[in-house]
Amino acid sequence: MTDEPGTERFAAMGTRVELHRFDGGADDALWAARRAIEAVDDALTIHRPSPATAMNEALLSGQAAALDDELLFDAVLAAAQGHAATQGLFDIAADTRTGASWAMVSFDPQSRRIVAERPLALDFGGLGKGFALDRAMAVLRDAGVGSALLTLGESSVAVLGDHPLGGGWPFTIPHPEDPEQELLTLELVDQALSVSATVGAGTHAPERAAITRPHTGTAVAAPLCAVAVEPSGTLAEVMSTALIAADDVAAAQLLRGRAASRFRFRFDLGPAHRPHPARTLAA
Repeated sequence: MTDEPGTERFAAMGTRVELHRFDGGADDALWAARRAIEAVDDALTIHRPSPATAMNEALLSGQAAALDDELLFDAVLAAAQGHAATQGLFDIAADTRTGASWAMVSFDPQSRRIVAERPLALDFGGLGKGFALDRAMAVLRDAGVGSALLTLGESSVAVLGDHPLGGGWPFTIPHPEDPEQELLTLELVDQALSVSATVGAGTHAPERAAITRPHTGTAVAAPLCAVAVEPSGTLAEVMSTALIAADDVAAAQLLRGRAASRFRFRFDLGPAHRPHPARTLAA
């Protein structure tokens, strides 16, 4: 055991990953957490052969797929739960090109089989980073780590325990189009944070698909940014994505009673730093 801080930096899930341990844990705890993230990447990627690509090949050919890979099964289960928790706003099957949606999918957790009524593919891009953070955090907890910070890019963050100097972990969310402008400040303790947006430098990546509004099958065009703080990385990713996919009424429902942990900003209704009115309704 050691109380020395440690850092692990690497690339996975299509982004830069940083793992920082500040308090206790086995010497190889960060390496084990890294392996947990890489295992999720290997299972869920759709950019190279993987359990996810094998599943999608079956679904695209009109066949049922057996979810024998444990990580893939857990991710599909989490996606199904996220879909239900957001009244269909979080949808890993949604595709503006084909009109596909999760409503066309039959998933049986008992038999671990999934089939679609028409050819479609599932994309874990809106879930994978948070799912990977949760796996890594579980590894660190099991290793006895008491204080840690994990980031996947700049939009997916999880913290374990208190800040090493005491109290919560402070974070500032910059304006997606103007990093010099502060959009929001937060403090986290044993929580995860996810940021989703339709504007900003991160939305211009060639492999990044536009967020789809599942109920209409259209891409979200409004200039929006959503921030969600939740007990798990998976739920944070689900909620930040759903807040972007939601219309104003649905967004207000997701925000209601969560004024300190869920936020939705719209940049075409007045000053750029002004929160969307739905946030005020939710408060």
